Amino acid sequence: MTIRSATLAVPDAELYYEVTGAGPVLMIGQSGEGDARRTTAMAERLAEHYTVVTYDRRGLSRTVVADPSAPVPPETHAEDLHHLLAALTDKPAFMLGCSLGALYGLHLAVAHPGQLSLLIAHDVAAPGLLPPADRARIGRTLATVETTARGGDWRRAIAMVAAATGLDPGRMKTESGVTTVAMTDDRAANMTYYLTNDVGELRRSTLGPDEVAIASKGTRIISAAGADSKNAWNHQCAEVLAALLGLPLVEFPGGHNGNTAFPHAFAARVHALLSADDHRDHLAAGPPSPLGRAGHLHGRAHGGDTEVE
Repeated sequence: MTIRSATLAVPDAELYYEVTGAGPVLMIGQSGEGDARRTTAMAERLAEHYTVVTYDRRGLSRTVVADPSAPVPPETHAEDLHHLLAALTDKPAFMLGCSLGALYGLHLAVAHPGQLSLLIAHDVAAPGLLPPADRARIGRTLATVETTARGGDWRRAIAMVAAATGLDPGRMKTESGVTTVAMTDDRAANMTYYLTNDVGELRRSTLGPDEVAIASKGTRIISAAGADSKNAWNHQCAEVLAALLGLPLVEFPGGHNGNTAFPHAFAARVHALLSADDHRDHLAAGPPSPLGRAGHLHGRAHGGDTEVE
């Protein structure tokens, strides 16, 4: 798969991102510690129909920040998405946001109406949508996760996250051919940052019904959830989001990690929803140049693109 990689200067950071495929722009907001290459198998399928954009969030992998110790609230992540999309296209784009990525997508839709044509919010991590008692309960869980990770035991902390999101390692199912992603030093560093920084900012998130109402005025939003995550707090958030939108909750294959456990079926579900979007005819065929208006090449040059190995 040929991937064009680049960096983009944004306030106090330089974002690393990758672009593959052709067609309408589809931004993917990853979940958890996922970086630009976390869902390669899914992106490959979607790249048959879309210009797929993935990136390393602040604190992860190849993205460089001016102050690594500075907290990064959801609003800042949303601004990063805004700058990245603006560098790639001047037309409304599609976005698939998973968990944290869905929360950041909602913030983007609030702050920049019309930049997204459609947002698929899968198992959105938005505790502000929950009733007070449930919000307090998940807040306590996330606080324990953050404290445990800051104490150096990120493996125990991620096990708590798995339990809260309905993921049982002993019972998880995957598509044929899907293998477990190795826990490299780089991924462990991403995991630590996610647990000690992003989880805390997520816990303090106040995005609620008022923001959903604002977001839905300029962006069509689809609330989705994993078929196997019905007992998870994110699934409850997705149900509330769907109710606020006055739309049915759309079921996706797998659980909270359906994008990695069922990449081909997940991609097919995304394509079916995007293909049915009423606004598709108004979208650009793709970004104005292979790397947008402000990219700097990385990797090995190959026919004007970059071959990522």
